[in-house]
Amino acid sequence: MSSALDEDTRETLDAGRETAGAMLRAAQKDLQKVFIFFLVGFLGTFYALRLYIWDFLKRITRAQMSAQVDGEVSIIAQTPFDVILLQAKIGLVVGVVLALPAFIYFSRDALKERGLWPSSPVPVWQLALILLAMATLFVLGVAYGYFVFFPFTFAFLAQNAIAAGFSPTYSIVKWAQFIFLLTASFGLASQLPLVMTGLSYAEIVPYETFRDKWRHAVVGVFAVGAMFTPPDPFTQIMWAIPVLALYGVSLYLAKVVTTARRGSEKMDVKASVRAHWNAIAGVGVLGGALVYAFFEYGGVGYVNDALAMIGSDYVVYAPSSLAVLGGYALLAALAGAVVAVGYFVYYDLDDLAIVEAGVGDPSAIDLADLDAAGVRAAPPEVFESMSEDEVMAAAGDALDAGEKEKARTIVDRFDAVDAAAGDGEDTEGGSEDAAESDASGSGSQSAAGGRSATGSIGDRATRAGNAFFDAFRGDSDASPAADDGTGGDDADGTVAIADEEDDIGGYYTDLQFILESVTSNAFRLVGVFMLVLAGTFGWLYTGGIKRVYEDFLSRLPAQVTPDEVLNVVALHPMEALVFEVKFSTIVAAIVTAPLLAYYAWPALRERDIVRHRRRAVFVWTGTLAVGLLGGFVLGYTTIAPTVISWLVNDAVLANMVIAYRITNFFWLIFFTTAGIGLLADVPILMILLNSTGVGYRTMRGRWREVTVGVLAFAAVFTPADVLTMFLVTIPLMVAYGIGLGVLFVLTLGGRRDLSPARGADV
Repeated sequence: MSSALDEDTRETLDAGRETAGAMLRAAQKDLQKVFIFFLVGFLGTFYALRLYIWDFLKRITRAQMSAQVDGEVSIIAQTPFDVILLQAKIGLVVGVVLALPAFIYFSRDALKERGLWPSSPVPVWQLALILLAMATLFVLGVAYGYFVFFPFTFAFLAQNAIAAGFSPTYSIVKWAQFIFLLTASFGLASQLPLVMTGLSYAEIVPYETFRDKWRHAVVGVFAVGAMFTPPDPFTQIMWAIPVLALYGVSLYLAKVVTTARRGSEKMDVKASVRAHWNAIAGVGVLGGALVYAFFEYGGVGYVNDALAMIGSDYVVYAPSSLAVLGGYALLAALAGAVVAVGYFVYYDLDDLAIVEAGVGDPSAIDLADLDAAGVRAAPPEVFESMSEDEVMAAAGDALDAGEKEKARTIVDRFDAVDAAAGDGEDTEGGSEDAAESDASGSGSQSAAGGRSATGSIGDRATRAGNAFFDAFRGDSDASPAADDGTGGDDADGTVAIADEEDDIGGYYTDLQFILESVTSNAFRLVGVFMLVLAGTFGWLYTGGIKRVYEDFLSRLPAQVTPDEVLNVVALHPMEALVFEVKFSTIVAAIVTAPLLAYYAWPALRERDIVRHRRRAVFVWTGTLAVGLLGGFVLGYTTIAPTVISWLVNDAVLANMVIAYRITNFFWLIFFTTAGIGLLADVPILMILLNSTGVGYRTMRGRWREVTVGVLAFAAVFTPADVLTMFLVTIPLMVAYGIGLGVLFVLTLGGRRDLSPARGADV
């Protein structure tokens, strides 16, 4: 495993282990105190849950539900140990959270030795103020979740499940985990701006660290979401996106306070107000006018009507007198003016920081603070002090920010400065050095278009930049030869590449070329995919899934009564919604696949993967559609009712209470209906691929890769358990084996494929 990690990662892991060990040794004498914090959190949470919190959470869950929906919702324990184990688990988490700050404090000596403790002294009152603000914001975020977000959310989710014909019978474990997960999310989200701005202002963690490590933050957020959210990718994304949005807002606030702190000696609020008094006054007047217009021209009525439409009991009241209304407008005007003053003070400080960064030391200018015009106007010393890797990193950051022109300008300026430096060295070197330069640089000029050897770094930056932008644009005509300024590789390299066409590298090259070829049509593909997904989800959400369910029940044999299978329950508040999204995604992917094949077909022909013309896509689509629909009809009319009837009869004979979970019951129906069609399409697709040049021996030799791909598909689009993954994977691989058997007969054991295959191994 260690060989798969680069040297920096291994060093970071080793340093982390050493730091953790040092912290444990430093806090060893105070571990009893840390344990007391843990015990208080654990026992306090355990008994608070038993005595008060469960009833409070149930009231919050049902707060905005109508009487009809409230009567349908129930919270159950699936095992006798659910409640007590859940209370212990939550208590453990709270205990660890309370004990962690104490542990860090008592191990501060080890952190100081490693330079991980704040280098500049932070007054106690500032720390206390930061902690108080964090606690206040946490309470506000949790209060918003419990009194605003949760009631509407649970009412919506329960109504959605009932409209689909399901019973919202929530497992107490899943229900409580969902609530506490969102509680922690609201607490984290509410204090993230303060944490980042406070750390940046106190220089505990510089603003530049938050800015430069944003990719690590994205990975960390998704990793935390994968660990603490329900095992479903959609729920993880729903958790991660708001946190990432707040990270962006916090990053901007951190930049504001950092700029204000570093430029506090240069700050001149009066000068900023005098320079922008008209804009500040305009913002204040606009804020007051908007508040006045809201109350005076029916805004209160619109808001109350909207609240009533969503079932809320909250009401907004209009001012009781004209004086109160004037007071509201005046407060809004003052708030707008204060915000405008803060903005213009920061704006002036930011401009001053950019200008003064190059005074006396032009290389101190940060390219991240400049736009494309600023990069073009920057002094050459900025680029002379940078390495090629630093330039490409800066260009990459600009591309990530959507500033393509700035990224291109950074690379061009570096190339120009480097070329000028090379020309200057050639001029100063004298005739002897010039002759030597000519002798050594002639090969470089012939290969790099007349550039001297000293300019080779700039050439490499230019070529790398061109390749970088070509890959970003998805230019289908970009090739390694086009990016190479040497005029072509040697014969040995060409032969080596040709010899590896059938290895993983060759397949990766083909795949990259195909993906680049469909980039120009990505908008259409995404548009079709999203339209189909939205349409399918809308149909399911508005009762389509219930109509399909009732129609399916009518096809069951007479000995299976509908009452025996109508009890389909949702154990998780979001289970019905997640199933609808997953099913809609599968339908959208199936519908979009033929369009993707149509746009990718020219590239497939150019790489000699297929031989037929593009009109063959219609033949493929029709053939696969017939197989899919035929298998679906067979499964819907015969196989699925037979399987469901057998399962229901078996449960009834055992005197069991039947309550099927949404995920299991509907995926069973899907697998025994549309799944039959997908299985039938596997051999058909293999025959079609063989007719285009994919040989029988290639398919037989690549069965391991196919198995991995099927497992990945099953992990994403099926319920999150290992058993279901194998229940999907095994039939698909059996169908793949049947396809190999059919091809063995049709191709005479691979000796004569339906079409001449590409590659020497076929």
